[in-house]
Amino acid sequence: MHDLVIRGGLVVDGTGAAPRSADVAVDDGRITAVGDVPGTGRREIDAAGLLVTPGFVDIHTHYDGQVTWDPLLTPSSLHGVTTVVMGNCGVGFAPVRPEQRDWLISLMEGVEDIPGSVLAEGMSWNWETFPDYLDAIDTPHAIDFAAQLPHGALRTYVMGPRGGDHLARPTDAEMDRMRALVAESIEAGALGWSTSRTAVHKTSTGEPTPSLTASREELTGMARGLADAGAGVIDFISDFMDEPEEMEFVSAIVAAAQRPMSVSVVQSDRAPDKWVDLLDGLSEVSAKQNIPIIGQVAPRAVGVMLGWELSWHPFMAYPTYAALADLPPAERIEQLRRTEVRAAILTESPVTDSEFVERLSTRFDRVYLLGDPPNYEPGPEDSVAAFAERAGADPVAVAYDAMMSQDGRGLLYFPMLNYAAGNLDAVGEMLARADTVPALGDGGAHCGAICDASFPTTLLTHWGRDRRRGDRFPVEWLVKRHTADTAAVVGLLDRGRIEVGYRADLNVIDFDRLQAHHPEVCYDLPTGGRRLMQTASGYTATVVAGEVVFENGGHTGALPGRLVRGAQPAPPSTG
Repeated sequence: MHDLVIRGGLVVDGTGAAPRSADVAVDDGRITAVGDVPGTGRREIDAAGLLVTPGFVDIHTHYDGQVTWDPLLTPSSLHGVTTVVMGNCGVGFAPVRPEQRDWLISLMEGVEDIPGSVLAEGMSWNWETFPDYLDAIDTPHAIDFAAQLPHGALRTYVMGPRGGDHLARPTDAEMDRMRALVAESIEAGALGWSTSRTAVHKTSTGEPTPSLTASREELTGMARGLADAGAGVIDFISDFMDEPEEMEFVSAIVAAAQRPMSVSVVQSDRAPDKWVDLLDGLSEVSAKQNIPIIGQVAPRAVGVMLGWELSWHPFMAYPTYAALADLPPAERIEQLRRTEVRAAILTESPVTDSEFVERLSTRFDRVYLLGDPPNYEPGPEDSVAAFAERAGADPVAVAYDAMMSQDGRGLLYFPMLNYAAGNLDAVGEMLARADTVPALGDGGAHCGAICDASFPTTLLTHWGRDRRRGDRFPVEWLVKRHTADTAAVVGLLDRGRIEVGYRADLNVIDFDRLQAHHPEVCYDLPTGGRRLMQTASGYTATVVAGEVVFENGGHTGALPGRLVRGAQPAPPSTG
């Protein structure tokens, strides 16, 4: 008798092989048979007509704080994700001295839009070093999770207040200390370290991220910490990747580390073809150094949701709205329902010095009605401007009324990156490359603007079933990309495949019903903090370490997930 048998499903095994009908048996958290399983299971799942896939491995999340209070790690776990990797973009909460906690909260709040009060009240802060942090979060969860050492926290821990200044340079002694702490963190179980060199990343008070202009000496010194440990990976994001000097910078870092790197890659409206040059350049460096360098790319546009309760919307710079902005949400919505308030706002113009807010307030040809279910590749006919033209209405009024729908919780969609041509063709080209993996969902972050933890669901539904505006991909290839391929980028070689010996992290999916639901605003974070939540239909069961943790979107009560400490080897070959 087996612990679990998933019976008669269409197995998509994570290798890219064609789906095949098979049973899957599980014992002691591992897959023990794939094929015709005559033995029974203590628990059996009838998967006839359903897909059976490995659990998704999401390598770009920001659950660094949430992992301390939320054993379910939602919303990622609601979208078939069975392993998340946090500590990306150089932000996190260890190592830390007591007097530095507020500053790290400010950095995370500014970079990742996680309310500071939520982080301050939600975390126990019963750690100082990075190994202490790993010990503190090593508690039962629904899914597995792994951490990376964040550059911002490391820098301020070693350099003190100077570390928060991106123009400051570590002394030789401080650099030696940073290198040693990188090695210590890897040996304690970090998957690697992350850094950010983008001006977009700022603290809540507008200060640049401390790693913005870190020197080659600083980053190669940290890289040598990986070489000292003989393990680990590097997560890298940079504004300067279109400059030849930055490619040389990347080459020097991976040469010092002798370890793999992944780099965040998106398409910008201002330079819509630069992503091609970037990935080609990284591939050249990778080939020259004989070290993997992989692009992390998003499976849909990177954009923001717009709504009265969210961080952004078209009316935030209108004077009448500004006078209501500080009211509690329910009172604010009640005021916005008043005919005279609506009329006043519709006669005004936005007052702002922000180019971004100006675009939100005026470019209604690039602001879209999200729809339900959400449409993540809207066409020109789906824009607020197009809807208004068909209705003979003012686009400003259409946007206002759309946001007032659903009792004032209606949402609009503003894609900012990966949408230069008004479609996802460039995203398809990025996904199709062998030197990329799907990522950048930012689970746990951007609570008031996005809900991209649903990326795995979009990857399967949009690119494997629903896309009407261009090419689609075979489901077996898409599954491989977000299981075995993403796991390999961070060295987790024991998962991502349905083969004997691999971890029994699995999804049973009703592919015809699979659908990400319309995002909703909820107030379920510590201190009643706000976040966007997005659930899904079609995940019949999600299994972690052989235990069913979710059934039809509901948590079973099982918490088999664990902290994954360090890279994991592939199981011994059985063939």
